[in-house]
This record gives sequence, structure tokens and C-alpha cells, in this order.
Amino acid sequence: MQVLLINGSPRLNGNTAIALREMEQIFAGEGIETETIQIGSKDIRSCIACNRCAEQGKCVFDDLVNETAPKFEACDGLVVGSPVYFASANATLVAFLTRLFYSTHFDKTMKVGASVVAARRGGLSSTFDELNKFFTISGMPVASSQYWNSIHGREAGQAAQDGEGLQTMRTLARNMSFLMKSIALGKDTYGLPEKEAPCRTNFIR
Repeated sequence: MQVLLINGSPRLNGNTAIALREMEQIFAGEGIETETIQIGSKDIRSCIACNRCAEQGKCVFDDLVNETAPKFEACDGLVVGSPVYFASANATLVAFLTRLFYSTHFDKTMKVGASVVAARRGGLSSTFDELNKFFTISGMPVASSQYWNSIHGREAGQAAQDGEGLQTMRTLARNMSFLMKSIALGKDTYGLPEKEAPCRTNFIR
């Protein structure tokens, strides 16, 4: 099994990285392969709603989003980590995820998602909720832990002192591993849930 981890921090070895590395150790013990992609310092432009991806099968901007798309399709689970900026995720990460989820048209049903957030003090819950919305609109079960998936630290490296936060990451990785393995068994036995044709409405008509 494979888990793809997205680090939305511009710091290679910041507090978000500490949280993700804590999870990687558990995944390794569970026999799950991991790959981490650092995008926080990349030049990722936002979606321009051109809808060319529907024609081309990929985003019109040929950058890290298109490079990541096949890895996203192949993985069993996706972990997205971000520092908190003004009670929100890193804008680069949001632009990346918006284009990644919108331009990829493969079925994401039952891929397991988990978000991880790091902050000095506040804004963790709102950022956590923001990131989880990418999963829940895509039919992806969201992995939980013993607490909201957050860790504290301001200066790079301080998260290593947050014992509860590190434990939350380990518990999250164990729960995510169990969920992915259980879903794999369920697919073999029962298949995926039946899908209905989309029924799209708006508030004008």
C-alpha cells in the first residue's frame, strides 16, 4: 500500500515536516510505502477556471500538479500537512490542491485522506476543516486520531517538544493504516459503493 504526503510548508524541516515524519515512521512499521512532496516553496499558480482539464485530461499549467496527479491516482491514502497562516492553510497549498483535485478525473472514492496542521497557537481547527473539505467532496473517508490532527510550535523544530501532538500523529497514522487495509479487504469482498448519475442543481432554477 502507498501513502502520498503533501507538505505545504515552505520550510523543509519545519514543524509540519516533524508531524509528517512522525507519521512516516508508523507507516513504515505497518508495511506501507510513503512519498513526501514539498510544495510550500514552489511557484504554484491558482486555478483560472478555464476547464481545459476536461478536454486534455490534465491541468493546462504543466507543473508540479500534473507531476503529482499519477501519484495521487496510485496511492491508497493522502496526507496533507500545512502551517497555519491567518487561520488558514498556506495559499500555495490551497492553489495546489484546488488544481490537483479539480483537474484529475479518476475516481477518488475510498482513498483515505488525512490533514495535519501546525501552528504557534490558534487557527488550527479552521485550517483542519478547510483541508478536510477536499476529501469529503471527493468520496474520500477522513482518518481521525485521538484529537484534532494538530501540533504546536512556532520556531522550526519546536513541534518536537509537543508530546501530545506527536502522539496524535502516531495515532492518526495507525488509524489511517487500519482504515486503508480494511477498505482494501472490503473492496475485494463487496466492491465499491454503487454510484448514481450526478444530479447537479443550483439556487437560480
